[in-house]
Amino acid sequence: MKETLLLGSEGIKKTILHGGTGDVPKFVTGAKVTFHFRTQLCDDERTVIDDSKAVGTPMEIVIGNMFKLDIWETLLSSMRIGEVAEFWCDTVHTGVYPLVSKSMRRIAEGKDPVDWHIHTCGMANMFAYHSLGYDDLDELMKEPKPLYFVLELLKVQQPSEYDRESWALSDEERLKVVPVLHGQGNKLYKQGRYQEATQKYKEAIICIKNVQTKEKAWDVPWMKLEKMANTLTLNYCQCLLRMEEYYEVIEHTTDIINQHPGIVKAYYLRGKAHVEVWNEAEARQDFSRVLDLDPGMKKAVKKELAILNMRMEEKNQEDKSKYKGLF
Repeated sequence: MKETLLLGSEGIKKTILHGGTGDVPKFVTGAKVTFHFRTQLCDDERTVIDDSKAVGTPMEIVIGNMFKLDIWETLLSSMRIGEVAEFWCDTVHTGVYPLVSKSMRRIAEGKDPVDWHIHTCGMANMFAYHSLGYDDLDELMKEPKPLYFVLELLKVQQPSEYDRESWALSDEERLKVVPVLHGQGNKLYKQGRYQEATQKYKEAIICIKNVQTKEKAWDVPWMKLEKMANTLTLNYCQCLLRMEEYYEVIEHTTDIINQHPGIVKAYYLRGKAHVEVWNEAEARQDFSRVLDLDPGMKKAVKKELAILNMRMEEKNQEDKSKYKGLF
């Protein structure tokens, strides 16, 4: 039997589909809530946008952790363990859903939950690139609509009952852990453990980016976080160079240069990556820019140009040998 009621928040209607058998849990700050969700349009077909059961992994959020779609905290806090309920939510509560959905889809695809290497917040990123990468989400972002959320509450763990990962930390805790992760990454890099170092740098970058999305772009607090993220991203790129992931280095350093064209290290690392993939003109251009910005790098650039000349000579010899018998 369905029970329909209005919650305290305006623009929400709840319909209980299954009452559940568990107790009413305590939704205290820091509690981790695990649940399944299905998101549907309010059309005749009740078109499904996302379904965690189809993906095979339930959703987790931490109460009080400023999850982008904060209305979910309100909805979940009205439920018992094992309860299944359908919530109709007006557009005032669903406007940011496309951004949240993008992050969840990226996780399901095995990608980073946030585009930490793109130096804008989610909303600004949408306007800069004109797309979230999914046609249905782009449409929903252009024209927000009421949505149905079908939620099934699986469990609620109190703060002392689980090990908190970086995503579950408060903003203050995230900023405290960044220098720790940075130091761990540096130590692993010196030990030649580059893959492990990248994970430390990446985790620190994600912490910073999560905090940064709550600041106004290009204001002083935002810029301070941006500088920290850039430093870590360039350290990450140094690891990638050692791991021979040259095209990824070019991608990340180009993102930084496009936003902050005065960062010498970004040109230097991109130049080194171009050398490794025989992009001669691009490498020379980057090293020239390094000298324009910091003449003190002359000795290092001279060394890299010598490597470039050697690489190009090797490639020319290989090409001659490869095509020798064809003409």
